[in-house]
Amino acid sequence: MTLVAVDFGIDQALKKLGVKEINNGTSTGSDYFSSGEIMASYSPVDGALIGKVKSTSQNDYEKAIKTASEAFQVWRKKPAPLRGEIVRQFGNKLRELKEPLGKLVSYEMGKSYQEGLGEVQEMIDICDFAVGLSRQLYGLSMHSERPGHRMYEQYHPLGIVGIISAFNFPVAVWAWNSALAWICGDVSVWKPSEKTPLCGIACQNIAAEVFKANGLPEGISCLINGDYKVGEMMTNDNRIPLISATGSIRMGKIVAQAVAARLGKSLLELGGNNAIIVTPDADIKMTVIGAVFGAVGTAGQRCTSTRRLIIHESIYDQVKDSIVAAYKQLRIGNPLDENNHVGPLIDKDAVAMYQKALQQVLAEGGNLILEGGVLEGEGFESGCYVYPAIAEADNSYEIVQHETFAPILYLLKYSGDVHNAIKIQNGVVQGLSSAIMTNNLREAENFLSAAGSDCGIANVNIGTSGAEIGGAFGGEKETGGGRESGSDAWKVYMRRQTNTINYTTKLPLAQGIKFDL
Repeated sequence: MTLVAVDFGIDQALKKLGVKEINNGTSTGSDYFSSGEIMASYSPVDGALIGKVKSTSQNDYEKAIKTASEAFQVWRKKPAPLRGEIVRQFGNKLRELKEPLGKLVSYEMGKSYQEGLGEVQEMIDICDFAVGLSRQLYGLSMHSERPGHRMYEQYHPLGIVGIISAFNFPVAVWAWNSALAWICGDVSVWKPSEKTPLCGIACQNIAAEVFKANGLPEGISCLINGDYKVGEMMTNDNRIPLISATGSIRMGKIVAQAVAARLGKSLLELGGNNAIIVTPDADIKMTVIGAVFGAVGTAGQRCTSTRRLIIHESIYDQVKDSIVAAYKQLRIGNPLDENNHVGPLIDKDAVAMYQKALQQVLAEGGNLILEGGVLEGEGFESGCYVYPAIAEADNSYEIVQHETFAPILYLLKYSGDVHNAIKIQNGVVQGLSSAIMTNNLREAENFLSAAGSDCGIANVNIGTSGAEIGGAFGGEKETGGGRESGSDAWKVYMRRQTNTINYTTKLPLAQGIKFDL
């Protein structure tokens, strides 16, 4: 791996994470091997080359799957509380390395350092959640209709869980899946985004150290790096019963079809087109804070980013002016400088999509209140920094119906009561996150009712982003229907089994059927 010295202690962070010594991108633990093509990771912060890794070849992939399969035979037999103890140790190791891992996330992906630290904290939180869950993998007891019979259900490990994650959360989403999969007795094979391969290697190093220290098989956590071709190896592999994939709707449809063709299971977390409804009874100050962070946090590259602000006509101008004033206070620049609010987009392709979206909103009749644009000059040499933009638009515009992974906020006006706003909010194909700003109890309850928001996440008086790990995370419609993280999301990583035990000397049949010999 070729590394460059950069400011803000990145080189030192890479050393602490053990990334500096690694030159391959496939791992079954502490053993790294790869024979595929070279992949380079460039930072969107300054355009510098951070490192190069080799992608996973077909032979590398087979070795990883074989090692994972062998590890599963051992891991699934360990009591769940013991598996929880291993996850607890992993969480503690993350606590020790929170600062360097947060810096790497910030530098390789481009989100602010505070958001990088927050992402590692999510990993720690899900480990804590999983540890408690390891003693709560409950089944149910049911009463049998047959005398002398006992009926219950239990959950067993699935096997290999394939994880395909996106660049915008290069470490947390893997941890959401892996922590739960591990306590359920599964093993994981992870393909991180090809745009953030070093974050994947850093996480694999941390996990491998914990498993090795406990004398456990290295294949409990496996890493494979590469582009969509490596992802196709996973989605078409019937040795992987569950594929958890995070990404675009287009990608999700491809994954879903491939996995369904072999009757596998998919957990899909796809696009979002999230809206905040602002009613006449909203607290404007709270609204501004929630909307601005939701729209510009991670430079608009969250699946839960606020894309649409649906404002009642009676307060439209007041809210618009307040949002514009707040945007003018934003500081854009190196995300490792904690004085800045907004960092870069992930790469120049993302910048091109941002520019195209701004052109399209104008072509469809929209009005750019804050025009946006690409930043140039000292500190912006990577070409990935853009101004957050605000546009007045209509929900029917094609560009508004589309998720653009960039800091573009659409202001939409509604009249009448909250039901009209909810209709606009639901009038997109995505169904991930939603919010309403109101101090009116009836409006809030209507928003949360069965006739209200059709999203997997519906918030009152907070924004659309920043979900806690305790609740199940995911969305409906073309967001994919998957659920990760909290609540009973663990069940997707296990297979359900119904058991009936006859402790009599007779064999009665259900439904009173007679079959005498």
